[in-house]
Amino acid sequence: MNFEITQESQYAVVSTKVDKLDAANAPELKSELLLLNKGGVNNIILDLSKTKYCDSSGLSAILSGNRLCKDSNGQFVICGLQDNVAKMIAIAQLDRVFSITATKDLASALITN
Repeated sequence: MNFEITQESQYAVVSTKVDKLDAANAPELKSELLLLNKGGVNNIILDLSKTKYCDSSGLSAILSGNRLCKDSNGQFVICGLQDNVAKMIAIAQLDRVFSITATKDLASALITN
């Protein structure tokens, strides 16, 4: 499994265990996010601290997670962005769409407040 899921009381944390978030594993991320949301989890933190690269498939999976949470009146927060991934998100102008924090603790504080 390329993703680790930790359930907290008010949210779930999905941590990547992959260097590259791309066409090879993005569908798995998308399905994990969908399963969480269908299971009643409206607040999700995506921890990308282990991911050094993200392509359009990865961005698409992240966008779908963001949409699922928004549609269920929840919050979707990304944390731990590596430089290359942050640049990719900025180039796609998704830094205006996503809630992004530096750390998991900051992401948690954003959701629980």
